[in-house]
Amino acid sequence: MFIEDVVWQLHQQPQHAMIAIFRRKTRVAVAVFIVVLVYLLLGLVPEHSDTLFGFTFVRTSYNWSKQRFQYPIAEYTPLPTGAPLSLLKVQYAFTADTSPEGVAREEVLADRRAEVKAAFVKSWTGYKNVGFGYDELKPVSGVGTDAPGFGGYGATLVDSLSTLWIMGLKDEFYEAAAAAVTINWADTSDTSVNFFETTIRHLGGLLGAYDLSLETALLEKAIELGDMLYVAYDTPNHMPPFWFDFEDAKRGRQVAGYHDPSAAVTSSSLEFTRLAQLTGDNKYYDAINRVTLVLDEWQNKTVLPGMWPTYLDFAQLQLDSDSSFTLGGLADSLYEYLPKTFAILGGLEPMYEKLYRGAMDTVIKNLLFRPMTPDQDDILFSGNVYVQDMGPRLTPEGQHLGCFVGGMFGLGGKLFNIPEHVEIGEKITRGCVWAYDAMPAGIMPEIFTLFKCETLDPCEWDEVQWESEGNMQLTKGFKNARDPRYLLRPEAIESVFLMYRMTGNPEYQEMAWRMFQAIRKATETDLAFSSIQSVKVTDTVKSDSMESFWLAETLRYFYLIFSSPDLINLDEYVLNTEAHPLKRPR
Repeated sequence: MFIEDVVWQLHQQPQHAMIAIFRRKTRVAVAVFIVVLVYLLLGLVPEHSDTLFGFTFVRTSYNWSKQRFQYPIAEYTPLPTGAPLSLLKVQYAFTADTSPEGVAREEVLADRRAEVKAAFVKSWTGYKNVGFGYDELKPVSGVGTDAPGFGGYGATLVDSLSTLWIMGLKDEFYEAAAAAVTINWADTSDTSVNFFETTIRHLGGLLGAYDLSLETALLEKAIELGDMLYVAYDTPNHMPPFWFDFEDAKRGRQVAGYHDPSAAVTSSSLEFTRLAQLTGDNKYYDAINRVTLVLDEWQNKTVLPGMWPTYLDFAQLQLDSDSSFTLGGLADSLYEYLPKTFAILGGLEPMYEKLYRGAMDTVIKNLLFRPMTPDQDDILFSGNVYVQDMGPRLTPEGQHLGCFVGGMFGLGGKLFNIPEHVEIGEKITRGCVWAYDAMPAGIMPEIFTLFKCETLDPCEWDEVQWESEGNMQLTKGFKNARDPRYLLRPEAIESVFLMYRMTGNPEYQEMAWRMFQAIRKATETDLAFSSIQSVKVTDTVKSDSMESFWLAETLRYFYLIFSSPDLINLDEYVLNTEAHPLKRPR
């Protein structure tokens, strides 16, 4: 590291470097040799790079922090001040079991953890060997590929950083971190990037990796990206667009969208708040606070008061133009981030609790349903609502994406002392596990429709209705599985993990193990693991796709549920929607 330190000093403080080198005459010959060597090394370093905190750091070739705003902010809203409140405990008070049974149980968990880690190592090794630096690995054809709208910024590389650290793969972590800090955000063939995905995967990934490792170069790279993404808020009303178009941003021509997915334009509060906390720069918090204020203004003015529609008109700030409502895809993380942002702010901004409570009251009354099953299973799902002239109409359609809802209800119930929400969270989580067990592959489909009870109470099984409307090839209770794919998604194991950590019930670990075994069997390829075309068969067909969330979320949650509860304690960290652990303030 000595040579690297000298390189940094010669860049930043040349006079101090020379004083230190020539302090004693006996060191002159050695010093001259070192200086010559350093200047030779400097000649080989690429433009815009230097050695920063032990890493070769490539600075982005366009400095977004110097970007002039077309619509400047006169005064930033600061982060809430004061010591964080003493919030209610989220995680169950686990105790060590030193009995023979407890020791045997730990051995079982260690074996399971090792098998999950082996699946991750196989996936990471496949990516590193043939796809390193690309956004994704194609796990069947064995090539790297860049995902549209991801900028070619190495999504899997950045998304995997925290998992590498958590699993103790420190050599691989530092190899990946060294590559991550050379990303040049201006070096892309894309004309625009997906604002939401870049925030949760790349910015969240860098912040989470920093909070775990305290490697400052990762924070510096996160600040570069944060400054770029912050410019998305340079619109006439300071609402962000779905696409961050580089030229429009540079020329001050950005506008918010008229019909953007609600999650995509409202789910930056965790990442931007954490960036503001780490840097002391209030501009990041000011940006997301303006969005939250709009949500607060409109919460009870939409056509389903309490919730926000699936699509938002942020251009005109008219949030009542859409009549569809869901907790599934397109809207999910809007709601997920309400209790999580409350937690990362240390409870100092009560608006997030207010928004959560109001939204979940509406969800319970309108979106939750109990499926009709022969055994009257005590489970729940979250469906979709369409508001018509006659009022809200519920479609009992389940989504794998919607399985995060169990964990969200559990977290909100714990933070805000709402025991009913924890119970609801358990029933939703168990519903997703029921859907896993119901399919031939042992995995839940992407989208499906169920028969529903009229209320959330048990109802009698209707065999006649099943025979006339059901799919005889599916388990009783399913009307169809209109999208039978499995895309290596994490939402079900996410809630199973969270409910285990919040309740301490080891049944969730058994559910997780059953799920992992089914997923591994159905998706494994020679190189890694792949999405599959249908969970309705046991002989699955691979789709040659492995999105970065497989390593960032799915395998991370499986590993954590079999690990010590002290690893990523839920009272110390908040997990963003890509499972990146962000440190809660103390």
